[in-house]
Amino acid sequence: MERDAGSATEAPARIATPENRVKSVIHAAGMLPILVALCLAFSAANGRFATLQNLIIVLQQASINLVLACGMTFVILTGGIDLSVGAILAASAMVGLIISLDPNWAAFAIPAALAIGMFFGLLNGALIAAIGLPPFIVTLGGLTAIRGIARLMGGDRTVFNSDLPYAVIGNGHIFGIPWLVIIALSVVIISWFILRRTVFGRYVYAIGGNTEAVRLAGIKVGLMLVFVYGISGLLAGLGGVMASARLYAANGQQLGIMYELDAVAAVILGGTSFLGGSGSVWGTMIGALIIAVLTNGLILVGVSDVWQFITKGLIIVGAVTLDRFRRQRW
Repeated sequence: MERDAGSATEAPARIATPENRVKSVIHAAGMLPILVALCLAFSAANGRFATLQNLIIVLQQASINLVLACGMTFVILTGGIDLSVGAILAASAMVGLIISLDPNWAAFAIPAALAIGMFFGLLNGALIAAIGLPPFIVTLGGLTAIRGIARLMGGDRTVFNSDLPYAVIGNGHIFGIPWLVIIALSVVIISWFILRRTVFGRYVYAIGGNTEAVRLAGIKVGLMLVFVYGISGLLAGLGGVMASARLYAANGQQLGIMYELDAVAAVILGGTSFLGGSGSVWGTMIGALIIAVLTNGLILVGVSDVWQFITKGLIIVGAVTLDRFRRQRW
């Protein structure tokens, strides 16, 4: 099984010719040239883009999406999808805010938010693994049902806490680096380690590459899928903590809307195959940065909200198309 799992993550041995070296560099670079080109274009269009203050803002804007996208990477690598992460984020944020309002229970706000996120993720995974329902249908149902639960928690109102005990996560920094960015980078590193340096990670790739072969090898695919969706839910819960800490508030109706689409876009922009079996969390990080740079840059150059959606969509589709053509060409 070790050999089968590894085949999904490791390229076959090639002769070290100059052509193969170029191919390796192009494959490793992924969408990084697109990110650099966007940064240069926005810097030329508006001098404020390249300032240190704005770049920190871009990183902060990318942080929550990056955390969600890391969980989504696990899911998509298995050939699945999780459309419920935005709703889970909202529900987790509501739980954290509500518990933080009681001084006697405030210390449990973050663990409770993470726990509710993981619970919903495990529930998604159990429905997919045990009943055999398609991930799209299960998580689409979760998107609406969990969103409804989040709204019920706050009575369809915004919950505020001006004395939020974990507000430093969303607004504090260390050595000038925001905690949001530190947390997001930590999630990236941990996710990379799990996917590339553990047996669990190799099985994740193998399931996306050939599910039936993994099952025949004796691996409990269903249990693996439960864990994978549990990870996605846990990271969505962490995203809820980060979002509520940033805002000092949570709203079950509006918080996290469309976040699942940004997370999927970041993963696909990063080069992870939508069919599963190939991709990397570092590519996902580049994809999340591309989305954040696009959002920030378009605002600075004065593009209206309507045209921002259109421009972002066209650039994302064009960038992925260009990257695929570039890989095939080489």
